[in-house]
Amino acid sequence: MKKRIFLSVLSTLYFVTLSFAQVSIADTTYYVLVTYNGNSATVEMTDDVKSYVTASVSGADVTITSTASAAISEITYGLTGATTDGSFTMVGTYKATMELFGVSITNTTGPAIDIQNGKRIEISAKSGTTSTLKDGTSTAIDAWKGALQCKGHIQFKGKGTLNVYGNYNHAIRAGEYIEMKNCTINVYSAVKDAINCNQYFLMESGLINLSGFGDDGIQVSKETNDTSAENTGNFTMNGGTINIDMTGASGESVKTEGTKSVASAASLNVYSTQSVDQVPSDQVQSTKVIRDGQVVIERGEKKYNMLGAEIK
Repeated sequence: MKKRIFLSVLSTLYFVTLSFAQVSIADTTYYVLVTYNGNSATVEMTDDVKSYVTASVSGADVTITSTASAAISEITYGLTGATTDGSFTMVGTYKATMELFGVSITNTTGPAIDIQNGKRIEISAKSGTTSTLKDGTSTAIDAWKGALQCKGHIQFKGKGTLNVYGNYNHAIRAGEYIEMKNCTINVYSAVKDAINCNQYFLMESGLINLSGFGDDGIQVSKETNDTSAENTGNFTMNGGTINIDMTGASGESVKTEGTKSVASAASLNVYSTQSVDQVPSDQVQSTKVIRDGQVVIERGEKKYNMLGAEIK
């Protein structure tokens, strides 16, 4: 299973996107385009957002500050190009969309993308492109929480691919919930969790491949002092596929403070290199029922198919 799932995924690394030269803000509205070129970056924006957006550029480190509100249309931020020593930071208080056009960002001293915005952020991996995010390392404690980190909630969409490497903490971290539809996400490394979020995790469609993480594959926590209906701590798969390689991990494949549910249209696959003649309950751990959907667990040469089973 490991070779079948993960070697096929690695082929996505060899896609070459032509999006760099094709992205333009012409004939668009409420748009900010950031183009990375090695150790530098440029920022373009349409006239209708110039009074709401300020950009600060230092080398290839880009910080966008937005004062947009519900009084104007949602601003879209496009990222393209490549840098091995840069970052993207967005500060704001209103929902926004981020489009990834095969962008490659490595930040040696912090997160590759840092979204300091507590509202809904849609991240769209554009069709036919593969984007890559890598963060750096630090000796400080809790300097940052993810190579891709967001203060609020993330909705992943699009039909492209996003590769993430978490070299300091988690690979993907959201302060609130995460929703996923259509796109492909590959996490190839994380010191702690591959994906970490609060409130809930919901997958409608798409593909997630997680490997090389040190703790949990996906962790969903409840947010302290949050009394909203969204703050359930639930993990829900209504569709799509998640492949989790537990090799080298010390935690659980999916860890929640709520329920885990996998619908019949979804597939959750867990792989471990340890050869033990038992279901690895310590790695798919819950007292809740996984409803309807199929969960496939491979451990060494053993494969376990669970349909509507309770996994403890």
